[in-house]
Amino acid sequence: MSITKLSTHENRIAVVTGAANGIGQAFAVELARRGASVVIADLADGEETLKQCHDAGGTAVAVRTDLTDGASVEALAQQARSHFGSADILVHCAGIYPLTPFSEITWDEWRLVMSVNLDSLFHLGKAFLPAMTSQGWGRVVSMASTTFHTGFGGFCHYTASKGGVIGFTRTLAAEVGDHGVTVNAIAPGLVRTATTEHGPQNDFFGAVADQQAIKRTEVPQDMTGALAFLTSDEASFITGQTLVVDGGWVRA
Repeated sequence: MSITKLSTHENRIAVVTGAANGIGQAFAVELARRGASVVIADLADGEETLKQCHDAGGTAVAVRTDLTDGASVEALAQQARSHFGSADILVHCAGIYPLTPFSEITWDEWRLVMSVNLDSLFHLGKAFLPAMTSQGWGRVVSMASTTFHTGFGGFCHYTASKGGVIGFTRTLAAEVGDHGVTVNAIAPGLVRTATTEHGPQNDFFGAVADQQAIKRTEVPQDMTGALAFLTSDEASFITGQTLVVDGGWVRA
């Protein structure tokens, strides 16, 4: 399939976490298609995403990264600089979402979810924000979740971590806005990916779609337009926001 390359993000350098598959993969490929040089950051093998970025006419590298480890994230920043230069765009998609009733959540599972979904933002901010504020331009976009708005059962730790992402987004935006850096989040609904399709979430696709205004299951490509806008020059006056992209599941 031929993919038309755009130039809306030409000369930008983007780091996308969780980019080996799912939403992160779709985001990395879209940014590459729009002309950005993309760093694919994931603990898993990013070769398939790398191939797709190249097929889209883009430039990319894959760097294995443990986002729960500050030293690994700093090494990611160094790799990004050595390949392309300082990152202009940071997109945080990595996350885990075990379906566990609160009564069965152990402290270890709680801490793992918080570490991957939320603590990682601390490490990423420390590694990438100084260069963005110094150069006077930057875009940070993190994945939140409509579970924060719906209180979907079985995801206490996941929902708490995404609430933390929203709070982090709002507060960090206030601190870096005068330096030309915007900080926003995208909150999807239940997204069909290879992971959710083969996990317990697969049981909920139909029920969730029935509650949406647009009654079909969400896929990663439903969010690429929102990401492209929030990471562009056109979104320079939008910051501290959480954009819900869920087909109208949340309508308040």
